[in-house]
Amino acid sequence: MSTPTSRRPVIGLTCYVEPVSRAVWRDVPSATVPYSYVRKIEEAGGLVVIIPPRTDADPALAAEILERLDGLVIAGGADVDPDRYAHPRHPAVQESREDRDSMELALATAAAEQDLPLLGVCRGMQVMAVAAGGHLEQHLPDRVGHEDHSPHEGAYGTHPVSTVAGTRVNSLLGDSTVVPSYHHQSVLTHPGFVPAAWATDGTLEAMEDPRAGFRLAVQWHPEEGDDPRLFTALVEAAARHTPPGS
Repeated sequence: MSTPTSRRPVIGLTCYVEPVSRAVWRDVPSATVPYSYVRKIEEAGGLVVIIPPRTDADPALAAEILERLDGLVIAGGADVDPDRYAHPRHPAVQESREDRDSMELALATAAAEQDLPLLGVCRGMQVMAVAAGGHLEQHLPDRVGHEDHSPHEGAYGTHPVSTVAGTRVNSLLGDSTVVPSYHHQSVLTHPGFVPAAWATDGTLEAMEDPRAGFRLAVQWHPEEGDDPRLFTALVEAAARHTPPGS
């Protein structure tokens, strides 16, 4: 979408801090995120800036970061701490990542306040719901009776989703699509967002804010598939974004 004379939109991408080993270096704390996110954003015409997590993140820090960006992707990852939505912890919930929870909840809130184009992916969708005052289904197989949403440890499954007529997700993806999937949790309540796609078992697979220029989230992993349309739409929205005060 970009030309040699156009300014490429700058897209922030959240990440982990994890021990990484390479060459002679072992378990070095590193800011890391699957490169598939970077590739999809760059192929859509964006420039990627990685946002490392911080336990001391607050609204002021998040706002300061986002004022420098044209768009944001909140990436997938570990489960949100149930304390963040005041629910008891299910035994299947993964170890909490306080740094990611603090940073990403602050970023989701600040992005809404600035109407910054935002795409949430898997955990990112859950973060956006919790930031808005919603809560999560902590272990999906308890309700649906199967593990089709995450069938193999360390490998993505696929399943169909049906989009909701009249939503942006529907206009982008059509009435249905098959998606890469790896999650054992889902969004149950989502204040300010409307449902945008469902799985056949009744699991919410996408949501969006109809009041926003571009703020939507999907429970699947579009970065792992062959369909670029969500990332293209994000980058196009980011190209139109006008920063506060400009």
